[in-house]
Amino acid sequence: MPHDTPLIATIVAGLGLAFVFGALANRFRIPPLVGYLVAGVLVGPNTPGFVADTGLANELAEIGVILLMFGVGLHFSLKDLLSVRAIAVPGAIVQIGFATLLGVGLAWLLGWSPGAGLVFGLALSVASTVVLLRALQERRLIETERGRIAVGWLIVEDLAMVLALVLLPALAGVLGGQPQVDDHASLLSLPASYGIWGVVGITLAKVAAFVVVMLVVGRRVIPWILHYVAHTGSRELFRLAVLAIALGVAFGAAKLFGVSLALGAFFAGMIMSESELSHRAAEESLPLRDAFSVLFFVSVGMLFDPFSLISNSWPILATLAIIVIGKSIAAFIIVVTFRYPIATALMISASLAQIGEFSFILAELGVGLKLLPEQGRDLILAGAILSILLNPLMFLIVDWMKPWLETRAGKAVPVEEARPIGPATEPGQVASVQAVPGKEDGPPPKTALAGHSILIGYGRVGSLVGAALKEAALPFLVIEDADKTLAKLKADGVETVAGNAANADVFSAANPEGAKRLILAIPNAFEAGQVVLRARAANPGINVIARAHSDAEVDHLKGLGADTVIMGEREIARGIVEVVTGKPNDPPAEPAMAIGPQPA
Repeated sequence: MPHDTPLIATIVAGLGLAFVFGALANRFRIPPLVGYLVAGVLVGPNTPGFVADTGLANELAEIGVILLMFGVGLHFSLKDLLSVRAIAVPGAIVQIGFATLLGVGLAWLLGWSPGAGLVFGLALSVASTVVLLRALQERRLIETERGRIAVGWLIVEDLAMVLALVLLPALAGVLGGQPQVDDHASLLSLPASYGIWGVVGITLAKVAAFVVVMLVVGRRVIPWILHYVAHTGSRELFRLAVLAIALGVAFGAAKLFGVSLALGAFFAGMIMSESELSHRAAEESLPLRDAFSVLFFVSVGMLFDPFSLISNSWPILATLAIIVIGKSIAAFIIVVTFRYPIATALMISASLAQIGEFSFILAELGVGLKLLPEQGRDLILAGAILSILLNPLMFLIVDWMKPWLETRAGKAVPVEEARPIGPATEPGQVASVQAVPGKEDGPPPKTALAGHSILIGYGRVGSLVGAALKEAALPFLVIEDADKTLAKLKADGVETVAGNAANADVFSAANPEGAKRLILAIPNAFEAGQVVLRARAANPGINVIARAHSDAEVDHLKGLGADTVIMGEREIARGIVEVVTGKPNDPPAEPAMAIGPQPA
């Protein structure tokens, strides 16, 4: 057996060191991605010791980008995408133009040609897919209006960069670089003989053709494949089908239509989201998404030369200022101009204050076409690393700035409580409260309910519990972060608090101090544990009921203060035993029998 295994060595070294330094970063309350970047620097060619294969690492990182965008697409629909086009399209175009002008200005100061300035500015104008989506996911913002705007903005940037990648080779000679040779291997590259408008027309036609194929053919074929595989009963085949669709559509989109891998994967996920099996598809692809997105940060770290911070310090600081300050200010002004709340503008500004994978591709193309000097590529790499490192800090800064800016602008939203129509604790008064309209970005208004139940999560388990509480005429509210579920709950007259229950403001809005019980219907025991600690601190006497999938999770939640922890597998076994032994069967799926009105 051959022992020259660069792929295995790259994966083992990348994931192993990422785990070590990610754990250390987490121990010191630093975002784990900082540890992943450090791991990449250590296995890169610019530091002594083991050197991983940079080419392989970049390809593994591309898989992470594909799977991440596929996962985002699973939570999106075409309607969601079109709902933010009014701000995403002009906002992204104006922000790209402004950042490019800043890059051209810095290139002029460094004595570069206008062509170099154009490539440099474009590379600084586009945000990293992985960093932006990780930030949104960590803050549970993907399915909010702010998240939809950010993702729509990102897609417009992706389309603009695809256009830039096909136009630059055709324009290289005009911009002072080396004209492209026609022996191109990728359909992303088109011969300069087509002319500028010919290249633009062909590119737009390819993108349009891809969208039509996905909407007409993909909308029927992809859900049909999923349902067919699901009926085989093989979880292994279903997982394989999900990955094959995500990677296959992304690769096909890039090779046949000239669309970026990320954009192809996003459309595959968006089409798959119309299937009833989309939630299961998201669960099956999650482990690989997480693993390969870590490899993305490792691959970025491998490109960084730490000694360039000394030799190129002032140009690097200027580049970083364009990425972190210039782009953020532009995005903030654009969003506020469209009359969105200041908090939305700040969140989008922080999300876009970094660069990543498309910037590297543009830099390599610019150097290859003799448009961009190698110093420009080094500045782009340094700017990417530093902006990714600073991105978590940007979110902390905008959280600190939000109240001050809102006060200065006279737009601070007073925290008003919901006004009940009738007695809040009266049996049957499930959601008879008139919620005061508020901004999505501000803290949610505090409920007027008291003596109520707080139900965390409204999925397969939570919806059954909620139906039983409603039937038993017990007052309750639901904390949920999925927009579609929230809309359905509001339509059914159930009071809701939007957001993640682990967030202090969100949980406080549910009035845990006056609640009788807390029901944790979410499957994540670690997140549930945080909520249990928060509930016990607010109300030591609250009755906490949680769910778990293993004995270890049961012990974990009880150790944090849960009164009752129900393990799903144990209840299933109990139901089977009752049927086999012939005892009266009282299914645990009827929580109305278990949770009835209790004396005060």
